[in-house]
Amino acid sequence: MSQSCPITPDLAPIYAHRPADIDPEHWRARVNLAAAYRLAARQGWDDLIYTHLSLRLPGQDGLFLINPFGLRFAEICASNLLLIDTQGQVADGTGRRANPSGFAIHGAVHRARADAHCVIHLHTDASIAVSALPCGLLPLSQHAMRFWQDIGYHDYAGLAFPPQEQEALLQQLGAHPALLLRNHGALTCGRTVTEAYVLMDALERACRIQLSAMAASPQLHLPPKDVLDLTHRQLLPGNEPEGLLEWPALLRKLYQSEPDFCR
Repeated sequence: MSQSCPITPDLAPIYAHRPADIDPEHWRARVNLAAAYRLAARQGWDDLIYTHLSLRLPGQDGLFLINPFGLRFAEICASNLLLIDTQGQVADGTGRRANPSGFAIHGAVHRARADAHCVIHLHTDASIAVSALPCGLLPLSQHAMRFWQDIGYHDYAGLAFPPQEQEALLQQLGAHPALLLRNHGALTCGRTVTEAYVLMDALERACRIQLSAMAASPQLHLPPKDVLDLTHRQLLPGNEPEGLLEWPALLRKLYQSEPDFCR
């Protein structure tokens, strides 16, 4: 499930720089993940050199692509992504450095969820702020309604991430597409890079909208439950991963100004 969209003629140059020793599906996965890193940087979602976007290598359940530890999101390109194993150890023979502790959350989700091919975990101001509210994410916007009764919450328990906390996180994530980690940040998972990215975009926007509304007035208008239930059903993607229409547009925009991401 690494493919996010068909490679139409306008997208072909983006995937054209494949090294001879990397198969097409592997390279396509690298390009899409690198694009997500660059787009995240543009959105201001990065946290110095911390947080990660990880992707299961197509056809290899035990291998994942992730950013090298020490690079900013804006420095990521298809060729410098690391290949790591389920423990976060570098498996590509390059001797470069990964961040095994940073992969702890990702690895747990990847192992538990066969559909979680891509996992995004961020420390944005808006997601941390909303995660710290007792009410959590409120259905104040259509963006938030995508997650109506379909988001988990995990209480903060410090920097360490022992197996028992991983198990608790997985229970709270369940089958949801997203998780707010209290006092910590946000996580989304998707069948493709595209799906995980557009889910994070919707969640981040929902958090920002909520904070703006709460700052403007203590009185908030919430739609009735039957409308929330209906809207959530309407926003669900069905069998196709979310973001299939958005991703080509995002790739074209990125390629115009940062063509090095796909090399």
